[in-house]
Amino acid sequence: MVTGTIGLHHELERELAAFCGTEAALVFSSGYLANLGAVTALCRPGSLVAADTANHASLIDGCRLSGAEVVDVPHHDTAALEKVLAGRRRPRALVVTESVFSVDGDLTDLAEVRSVCRRHGAGLLVDEAHALGVVGGRGEGALGAAGLAGSPDTVATVTLSKALGAQGGAVLGPRRVIEHVINTARGFLFDTGVAPACAGGALAALRVLGREPERAARVRAVAARLHAGLAAAGLPVAPARAGVVSVRAGSARHAVAWRERCREAGVEVGCFRPPSVPDRFSRLRLTARADLTDDQVDGAVTVIADCRPG
Repeated sequence: MVTGTIGLHHELERELAAFCGTEAALVFSSGYLANLGAVTALCRPGSLVAADTANHASLIDGCRLSGAEVVDVPHHDTAALEKVLAGRRRPRALVVTESVFSVDGDLTDLAEVRSVCRRHGAGLLVDEAHALGVVGGRGEGALGAAGLAGSPDTVATVTLSKALGAQGGAVLGPRRVIEHVINTARGFLFDTGVAPACAGGALAALRVLGREPERAARVRAVAARLHAGLAAAGLPVAPARAGVVSVRAGSARHAVAWRERCREAGVEVGCFRPPSVPDRFSRLRLTARADLTDDQVDGAVTVIADCRPG
């Protein structure tokens, strides 16, 4: 904040905000710190946070550090969310969720969640890490796709290290909120800023997205093909509506063995196991890419199915 911000950072912030449909943006050195900074800046002791139980660790840690009263809401349960907000005793409330959840790739019904928030005077914070570059006609994210970007009571966070292939994160929202985050988020105030090379890389990637919206559509098509192929092979695959395709793998030992067999066969897959997920809920996570051909996708499906441990 003191001397580390240069024109390139401001340029990235302006173009991120314009691309995602918000008034302003603030770049952090990581997506983790963007989430931490957003939650702790928007909440304080005396506030209530209603948080989805499947939220990323960075959101969970932000809630803990905020000093607010935190209520865990069952995953995607808007009836439970309504009950929490209707019965609260705190004057300020913030609902914290992800648009595309990182483990199973499932989408939040943001229109319904925001409707609940508005009925009860609560703000909404949405982590768009897995939506930027994937969801929406241009890859602008799930809030933009739902027509909710730029709402005065809604704040988004993104990472620059997934679809954009760089490093860093950002908080996006109304200008007055971003000014507040600048002056109160310790993860911004006391951290080293994003390296200019990373900021430049993220900006260049963002401009490619703007020029070539078909890339976002291709990611979704690859994910759909992966999902269809894995399901046809009889694998327990979670529904895929964005770029994440998740295969249920049971125990951690089973998941790790499966991942290693795939690696030896030339296919790299992610592996989620405790403590990232509950015991016996381990996953293989596949991430769709726009540059994969249909033949490559079909080949990966064959390898994953053939490498499943008995």
